[in-house]
Amino acid sequence: MPEPLKSRKNMDYKRKHNELKKLFNDSSSKIRIPDSDILLYNIPFLSDPVSYDFINKNDTSITENLSFTYPVFSPSGGGSNRAILLLHGLNERSWTKYLAWGFYLAERTGRPVILFPISFHINRSPCSWKDPRIMNNLLAKRNKADHNINMSTFANFALSTRLSEDPLRFFSSGLQSVTDIVKLVNSIKLGDHPIIEECRDIDIFSYSIGAFLSQIILMANPGGLFTDSRLFMFCGGSVFSNMRGSSKLIMDSLAFEKLYSYYLNDFEKITKEKTSLSEFLLFDRLGQVFRSMIDIERIKSFRENILLRLKDQILAVTLKKDSVIPSEGVVSTLCRWNSKLKGNVQVWDFPYSHSHENPFPDNNIPAERAINDSFSKMMTTAVSFLL
Repeated sequence: MPEPLKSRKNMDYKRKHNELKKLFNDSSSKIRIPDSDILLYNIPFLSDPVSYDFINKNDTSITENLSFTYPVFSPSGGGSNRAILLLHGLNERSWTKYLAWGFYLAERTGRPVILFPISFHINRSPCSWKDPRIMNNLLAKRNKADHNINMSTFANFALSTRLSEDPLRFFSSGLQSVTDIVKLVNSIKLGDHPIIEECRDIDIFSYSIGAFLSQIILMANPGGLFTDSRLFMFCGGSVFSNMRGSSKLIMDSLAFEKLYSYYLNDFEKITKEKTSLSEFLLFDRLGQVFRSMIDIERIKSFRENILLRLKDQILAVTLKKDSVIPSEGVVSTLCRWNSKLKGNVQVWDFPYSHSHENPFPDNNIPAERAINDSFSKMMTTAVSFLL
């Protein structure tokens, strides 16, 4: 069993963030963290290609998305019968932001923490997608073709272009991510994981779009793998229609407008057609849950009945000044419609300049103590809920 929280040393977010940033190397199979009993492993994973005919064929040839590694923070001694899966935000190209999160989760719970990349993110995408020189050259052409694009940057160019070309990629990449996570969790529960001992249950810590993905996983409960799982969400938890994804670090305005229009207007029309996609959306539990998480009024009773059953398994912490996934949308989705769920959402306001994309800035020296305190509060709340 992990030590009580109060007996641990205070969390030093900035120091640990900078230490792990320098230390992490995804080509190293095992990394020792100084002054810690936690080891950091990089575990190879082979994704099973999703074979539905609605998958964009151009994506199936991106080998980085099919064969990759994922980090695991593993406390020495083992012995825990639960593990934690950490899911990141949209358009992330490295694990840097999440290393301290994973470390402290492992330290405070005594459980292995798995940082798993969403399809076509982090190290599941070609290196060219995060190369400023390559992306800036292509970006200039995109902006020249359409002068009305806002929030267009080299950092969001790859995702913006891909979603503008084919908005269905948002759904299909999520579907592949769920398929991968099911494979991963099955291996852990069966005792087949290379470093994690057989675990009874997998809990989830998720952020931003990772929260959206994890909600769908918990609600659909593929294979009954997540029946007793707990889910802590940070800066996430709303239906898609209440998100505002246009951001210099996420996607440009054109991509978001096309994505929003497709899922709010065109996507539901697909269910009236006779295709493999409509069959999936109408009759597969995962497809039904995804549809219900698009808009607050879409198959509302279906979504709310599931969330009511999960009321003791979900906690969301959202930020008052979050403009990407506003707290109002999270409250509307998770608890406003039933008083029994009011404890499922906490709305916080950090006392320093922050954003959805960067809730704990590491370059704000005057606010360093407040940032550390806020990070500690978030992590303590998550750990207390997941224990």
